[in-house]
Formats: sequence, structure tokens, C-alpha cells
Amino acid sequence: MKMKKSEFQLPNFLSDLKDFLDEKVDFYNNPKFIESDPIQIPHRFSLKQDIEIAGFLTATISWGNRKSIITDAEKMMHFMEDSPFDFVRNVSAKELKTFENKSIHRTFNGEDFIEFILNLKRVYSENESLETLFLVHQGEADFYHSLERFRNKFLGSKEHRSQKHVSSPYKNSSAKRLMMLLRWMVRKDRKGVDFGVWENIDQRFLSVPLDVHTGNISRKLGLIQRKQNDWKTVVEMDSVLRVFHAEDPSRYDFALFGLGVSGDF
Repeated sequence: MKMKKSEFQLPNFLSDLKDFLDEKVDFYNNPKFIESDPIQIPHRFSLKQDIEIAGFLTATISWGNRKSIITDAEKMMHFMEDSPFDFVRNVSAKELKTFENKSIHRTFNGEDFIEFILNLKRVYSENESLETLFLVHQGEADFYHSLERFRNKFLGSKEHRSQKHVSSPYKNSSAKRLMMLLRWMVRKDRKGVDFGVWENIDQRFLSVPLDVHTGNISRKLGLIQRKQNDWKTVVEMDSVLRVFHAEDPSRYDFALFGLGVSGDF
């Protein structure tokens, strides 16, 4: 006899783990999280396009020390006169040349920043929102193909050094920074951290952005077995977290990341 979804029960050890993670989600998912996280940068804006541009650029440089990420994201906002969408639409190639030798964040330099702005300018000339480039197609279960479509559309056909800053799941990357952007833009709740400004993408497709912190904690908890932080491990993690909460699996990013950086576990 086929078991109804409502009758399904997790094994005891997974049920206990779910309860533990749900408790940590409630603890970490609150406005205080914003104060020390790069998500504070897009939170400075109210226009959807400003939020998504600030979010995308901030997520792009989100590796390393969080304080330096925030400082360097602020630098980019300053370059854009704290009006990202207006800047992207109206800046000229000649004006962008002034940023050519600027230092931005580690290996993401002024030349990369210029190329990203030019790509955004092209994208917004053809689309109202970046959301269009991330849409999940019928029959897809996650963002595996969506992220590759975004990468191709955003980068275009031109060869440029900045391409290394947009991860490819087709190359087995966990695409942590793009998944983080998607969580920010897509996920909806009433806690005030994530924005939920993209209305045409279902948050059930989201995955936890997999990095050193979330990966290490997940292994300690027994959520995943693979040693690499790659796309195959994202899929492995999804197989558990989507059982825990099918409609909002990426909520567990707050628990896993929070436990990882706080040292509470």
C-alpha cells in the first residue's frame, strides 16, 4: 500500500536532527543576523533592481573574511554612487575606464568590476530583472541547469578573465555564491533577513549554499558523507533537507552556517 505523505515518519535519529536544526534556524534567522553578514549591503536599498544588483555583486565577492567582504562591497556601492540600477543603466564605457586599476576584493579587480557592469548593462537592456535569467524550467528539480543558463547569458560570448568569478555547476562547482544570492532573492518568510523579491521562482528549488562552514558542520551532523564541497554534495544534502522541509529547504542554511561560524557545535 502506498503511504500518504502525511503518514511518513522520519527515523528517530533524523527526526532528532531535524528538531535540532529547526531550533537553530529559529535562533539564527532574525534581523540581528544582518548586522554582521554581507546581506546588509542589499538591505540598504528598496528598489528591486538595486537590491538584486547589490546582492549579486556582494555575493560575487563573498569569500574570505566577512568584514572584508562587507568593506569591499561598500566600495563597489560607492563606485556606483549608492544607486546601482541607475549607475548600471547610465554609465558609459569611458566612465568605467576610471575603475580599471582599482582594487576591489582579492582576485576580483577593477577590470572584473568593469566587465560585470557592462554585462549587467546588457542584461538590463533586455530584461526587467535578473530573475528572468535564473528561472527554473519545467521538469527541473533544482538550479543545476538554471545556473548554467544564467552563466552563459550573463557572460555572453566574449572571453574575459572575469568569467572565473561565475561558478559553473556543469564543472561540479557547488556554486555557493550564486546559491546564496538565490536564497536572498527568492526565499520568503517573516523574519526580515531574506528579501523574497523574486516572485516567479519557487523556494522549494533552493539548496543550502555549500561552503567550508556548512560543509564541515553537515559532515559532523551526518547530513552528508562526501568529503568535497561540490555540486554532487549539494545534491546529497538536498536529499535530506528536502525531506526535512520540502517547501523551504534552504532555511537550514541559517542553522548550518550559524553553527559553523559561531563555534557552538
